Amino acid sequence: MKKILTWVLVAVAVIGGGLWLSQTKPAEGPLSAGEIIVPSFTALAAEGEKVYLNSCAACHGVNLAGTNDGPSLLDFVYRPAHHSDYAFVSAVQNGVTAHHWNFGNMPRQTQVTDEELVRVISYIREVQRANGLN
Repeated sequence: MKKILTWVLVAVAVIGGGLWLSQTKPAEGPLSAGEIIVPSFTALAAEGEKVYLNSCAACHGVNLAGTNDGPSLLDFVYRPAHHSDYAFVSAVQNGVTAHHWNFGNMPRQTQVTDEELVRVISYIREVQRANGLN
């Protein structure tokens, strides 16, 4: 009887968690600058910030805040457990068909080299961690 009760409680917790997650709505527009915590960066991430500002910020915003042309990379959907580092690599190298938002497709970013991409991802992850996206 205890095993059945335990499994029922686990099932309820999983279903409830799934329902809660399904109700979280991705950010549709830019966050305000005051809402974002900007950490002290490692050397790698500081180099990545420069590349990000030149190649990504026009759509994804300064400090990952998002713009009216692209989503915030501080949105829950971009947490490492959902979008791995490889997801960012693939997006930059191959582009992305719109699937979470109505911003349109993301084109390939051929101007960003593989070395620069490593630095950009480091920058993104450090800002995400500072803002609770672990």
